[in-house]
Amino acid sequence: MVVILKNNASEEQINGVISQLEKYGFQVHVSKGVQKTIIGAIGVQPDFDTRKIRILDGVSEVYRVTAPFKLASRDFKEDNTIIKIKDVEIGGNNVAIMAGPCSVESEDQIFRMAEVVAKSGAKILRGGAFKPRSSPYSFQGLGEEGLKYIRKAADHFGLLVVTEVMQISQIDTIYPYTDIFQVGARNMQNFALIKELGNTDKAIMLKRGLAATIEEWLMSAEYILSNGNKDVMLCERGIRTFETYTRNTFDLSAIPVVHKKSHLPVVADPSHATGIRDQVPPMARAAVAAGADALMIEIHDDPANALSDGPQALLPNTYLQLIEELKVIANALGRKIN
Repeated sequence: MVVILKNNASEEQINGVISQLEKYGFQVHVSKGVQKTIIGAIGVQPDFDTRKIRILDGVSEVYRVTAPFKLASRDFKEDNTIIKIKDVEIGGNNVAIMAGPCSVESEDQIFRMAEVVAKSGAKILRGGAFKPRSSPYSFQGLGEEGLKYIRKAADHFGLLVVTEVMQISQIDTIYPYTDIFQVGARNMQNFALIKELGNTDKAIMLKRGLAATIEEWLMSAEYILSNGNKDVMLCERGIRTFETYTRNTFDLSAIPVVHKKSHLPVVADPSHATGIRDQVPPMARAAVAAGADALMIEIHDDPANALSDGPQALLPNTYLQLIEELKVIANALGRKIN
């Protein structure tokens, strides 16, 4: 259930409500907005009499939440979550750009790509050091060596890093090198992993599973939120359908749907969604128009020889041109690209 406190509720009253909810066996999460404080009480108690909470000092309203995702819902937090990492905001008025190669292939390669990302005005460098591949014979990434390369390149150009974590044992290894942990589509429902990430203090980008519904996606976010990490963003990267002309089907409608149901920022990944280079720019433009809070775009200066996902990577000049086009669209909507 959700408990909304009065605007003038004191800290003593707030703590009193929290104490009472915990006494009744609820797990308590507090969201303090500009106008009001909201308490989420998590626990399956179908017959609980909400009047026991409504009569407490400082309480304005109490009501049950019907959605299975409590902490990710708009009922729990009306205001949009804005994730702040150094001087970068994700979820605010700006549309953040995450760009870079699919995989870190060498120190020289990631430095070249980081220079392009910085030139575009983007603030976040992407690149995989551990790569989940469909074939065991495909390039699996450089591991910690790749992490060192991407961190060094990002620091040199004043960028943040987003990179993928595939299993619990990698969290401590990746932690010093990244600013955002990426959870790939195949791991969206790896509950052991995402629960452990909920215990970290770094932002999490949760990609939608290949065949996941929006509710299942939000429920996975709930696992992270309920373990204490509030800096969660959702990434729409396409879902698997019967269509064969694209790698996946880019569900643009998920962006406004999630924004209506949840306060969490939404990232769009047109590169993985389409899997084909010439389809990435129009889908990136459409994602900004649909309200995406950030875009993740793959770039490579020699995609024909890329070690992973070359066909979907934009050439640097194409990427730079796309950023200029996105600025026009964002500006028309009263937003900015960064």
